[in-house]
Amino acid sequence: MKDIFEFKLNVTSEDIDDLNHVNNVVYVQWMDKVAFEHWAYLTKDNPLPQYIWVVVRHEIDYLRQAVLGDEIIVKTWVGETKGFKSERNMEFYKGEELLVKAKTIWGMLDVKTYKPTRIRENVLKVLQPNK
Repeated sequence: MKDIFEFKLNVTSEDIDDLNHVNNVVYVQWMDKVAFEHWAYLTKDNPLPQYIWVVVRHEIDYLRQAVLGDEIIVKTWVGETKGFKSERNMEFYKGEELLVKAKTIWGMLDVKTYKPTRIRENVLKVLQPNK
């Protein structure tokens, strides 16, 4: 069973583009925010300040539109993690309606050198606590 983290967002006028729906770039910004919030939640009892995460790849499927005033629920969970890379999945919902599906590959770096560093057991326990 995957551990799902949920985060609520409300669509504001700053999120809306010329087509009167949430701009695709806003979803990428939200993905970054939700990933940060999830990592902060996972490490609240066991901070890991020696590491930072950077985006290696995004895959995004835009299925439906969100508009001004919508409440969006984002569900995220960690997928395959090996080497220095970790997969994060996200789904954006308005009610029960799936709006956007996304997968991001994150790379873990050493905070001092900014070089990729292998994800070891101490980080795996944080990312996948039920494994």
